Amino acid sequence: MKKLLIVDDEAFMRLTIRNMMNHYDIEIVGEAANGVIGVEMYKEFRPDVVTMDITMPEMTGIEALKKIKAFDPQAKVIMLSSLGEEGMVIEAIRSGAKTFIVKPFKEKFFNQIIYDVLGI
Repeated sequence: MKKLLIVDDEAFMRLTIRNMMNHYDIEIVGEAANGVIGVEMYKEFRPDVVTMDITMPEMTGIEALKKIKAFDPQAKVIMLSSLGEEGMVIEAIRSGAKTFIVKPFKEKFFNQIIYDVLGI
């Protein structure tokens, strides 16, 4: 079973992603409310894929992405962004993110991106 780590400062978004994954063969190994905790959890759980919000307190998603990629160059991170964060999305892709998803998103689209990144 593939493992997913959710990193987002909004509890509602973490719950939304968790609910979207309930019907699929993907285990959610953790949820983090900021980039600092997200990096720690990545190192502990070594998930197959991470969903990472761009704008978070304590450590941005881009900073967390860079730390995760420094720890594991093969890490698969999908950035989540709100409208108006296009410049940060470009920086995230340059920093090693596999792709990005603009919030809000539909379940079918989100799940297809997860599967595409995982290669399943």
